[in-house]
Amino acid sequence: MASEKEAAARIAELRDRLNEHNYRYYVLNSPTVSDREYDRDMEELIRLETEHPELADPNSPSRRVGSDLTAEFRSVAHRFPMLSLSNTYSIDEVRDFVNRVEKETAGASYVCELKFDGTAISLTYEGGRLVRAVTRGDGVTGDDVTDNVRTIRSIPLQLKGDDWPALFEIRGEIFIPLDVFKRLNAEREEAGEQLFANPRNAAAGTLKQQSSAVVARRGLDSFLYSLAGDDLPYDTHWENVRKARDWGFKVSDRMALCNSVEEIEKYITGTDSIRHALPYDTDGVVIKVNEYSVQRQMGTTSKAPRWAVAYKFKAEQALTELEKITFQVGRTGAVTPVANLRPVLLAGTTVKRASLHNADQISLLDVRERDWVYVEKGGEIIPKITGVELSRRPAGSVPFVYTDVCPQCGTPLEKIDGEARHYCPNQTACPPQIIGRIEHFIARRAMDIEGLGEETVTLLYEQGLVNDPADLYNLRAEQLSPLPRLGEKSADNIIRSIENSRNVPFHRVLYAIGIRFVGESTAKNLAAHFGSLDSIMTATAEQLAEAEEVGGKIAVSILDYFADEKNLTMLSRLRQAGLQFESAQKEFVSDQLNGFAFVISGSFQRHSRDELKELIELHGGKNLAAVSSNTDFLLAGERIGPSKLAKAKKLGVAIIDEAEFERMISTGDTRSRVSGETGAEALSTGDRGGQLDKTDTGDDTVTSNEATERVDCAGPEEGTVSGGPVQPELF
Repeated sequence: MASEKEAAARIAELRDRLNEHNYRYYVLNSPTVSDREYDRDMEELIRLETEHPELADPNSPSRRVGSDLTAEFRSVAHRFPMLSLSNTYSIDEVRDFVNRVEKETAGASYVCELKFDGTAISLTYEGGRLVRAVTRGDGVTGDDVTDNVRTIRSIPLQLKGDDWPALFEIRGEIFIPLDVFKRLNAEREEAGEQLFANPRNAAAGTLKQQSSAVVARRGLDSFLYSLAGDDLPYDTHWENVRKARDWGFKVSDRMALCNSVEEIEKYITGTDSIRHALPYDTDGVVIKVNEYSVQRQMGTTSKAPRWAVAYKFKAEQALTELEKITFQVGRTGAVTPVANLRPVLLAGTTVKRASLHNADQISLLDVRERDWVYVEKGGEIIPKITGVELSRRPAGSVPFVYTDVCPQCGTPLEKIDGEARHYCPNQTACPPQIIGRIEHFIARRAMDIEGLGEETVTLLYEQGLVNDPADLYNLRAEQLSPLPRLGEKSADNIIRSIENSRNVPFHRVLYAIGIRFVGESTAKNLAAHFGSLDSIMTATAEQLAEAEEVGGKIAVSILDYFADEKNLTMLSRLRQAGLQFESAQKEFVSDQLNGFAFVISGSFQRHSRDELKELIELHGGKNLAAVSSNTDFLLAGERIGPSKLAKAKKLGVAIIDEAEFERMISTGDTRSRVSGETGAEALSTGDRGGQLDKTDTGDDTVTSNEATERVDCAGPEEGTVSGGPVQPELF
């Protein structure tokens, strides 16, 4: 192990190198090293930081991967309120804005920028280092999401150069690129999870995830677009934002400095013509007065600055005939109505189909077959019907009657409480559900069986060769080779891949069998918690809910799955085929904690929660997700949730801190449990700032404030100027 001095020097070198690599890759889009070289440097940095925890730094590039520590978001007051922009919807209104500026001032220039459709963020830098990231919230206060923002690789943790102000704020937009959004929804659909409605909601929900490791995997990006501070280098918005690019911030290259309303109109028209080709969503153009002195002169209202305005693009809309409403059945049995349209050009693509979502939506729109309907893409990836042109409704039209039976197998449909969609309950005999489950089973992140595409799976089902995943393990090459588009070589490769899948680890097998609501992450947690399929099959709802990410809804779904005799028969055949139904056995360090169950809550100085869980298991203990009568110890760190603490006290669960836990695994002394002592008694609600205990449900819910139109600017209250140097209004 290197000395502390040697490690400090090497860590500093690696951090500088990795920060530069991140900047070149995520901001300049011009990488200079291979992924392998980058990963090698990152692995060395993480190793050195683990060996020398005294050299930890919250802004280290290693923090980009996130943590599984549960975040307790605290409310933070904005230094400058994040006010709303006034919206305009026509060029005439833009002209009115420019005329007002010129009438009230001695003249000004303007900066035109894209209005990104994401979620607003305010970043504070001190000494060139990121110290805080806060959501908009209600415009006056927001949530501190610094740990989550540190995982966004286009946001610098340490600024470049040395000419930045000692303390300043920069605000911008966090968003999900369209290709990432499509990938996330494809993964969620394969896992049977609810799809994100649009990139904007996905970005807002991701930023409020309680696990920064989840945030890191989501692929968020950012553009920064305004600064405020006591010592900014320039007196104009344009120059300061361009300077921010030199400091390492990702600034859009589609900004423009305009000196007349004609130039603004040209920018708007040009942007509208190319916006659908951009790799991210934008819903308008922001026009700002460039000079800070003019901004201060014009001031703000209680809701919006008078020196800026947002021009909103019209959602592209087309009018076409709805020829027929059909229904799709997914692998989970969800039935989705689909509008089959007369082909129409919309936003650069030909649209033939649009989702109608569910029976409630059809009823709300009163949409009928042969109606002429308005179709939009505004903010959505999938076209949607927004209205009906009643003047063109055919004579004799009758309301559409939603099907009450499965369009594929004729089984009566059911609705699940709290859900708008109908479901076909015939999981084991409905063709699209069967084919969908087989496709899910063979997917790369499940059993990873290569060579079986959608068409081949359908063909195997139609030929009677495969009716459920277990049938795959009875296939022979001579059955496959005569099939269309196959042959001996392809058949041999498929059989070889099926054979190799017998070695896929248990958590992927658990994901592959297709229990509703059990995605990859939940399958991993269930496998880690229970260790085998038999343990999961015999668990009660309460026991299932003790695993991470498993709530009541998922627990009921698991119980329902194992209550189906056909599922049990298939699992028995998969077991006979040699699939892994148990987690690989770990080598235990000791049995010091044998028979004891732990719940971990809060953050810790010397270990991450993953490391503590690993230590508990290596010494024979068991990890639980929630405090219950089965819990022996609550391992409590900083910022422990008061509800867990209160429940532990109520049930008489021993509360220990990190030092006591370390003593237990080194000595085997578990007297705290026997005597009922609580070594962490000082961990009270008052000591923790009264923060609520939160559990990440995996839902990407957004508060009403976050889900509505974000405020994109901020400044002092109208007519007031704080003491000291005058602050530029912040947008």
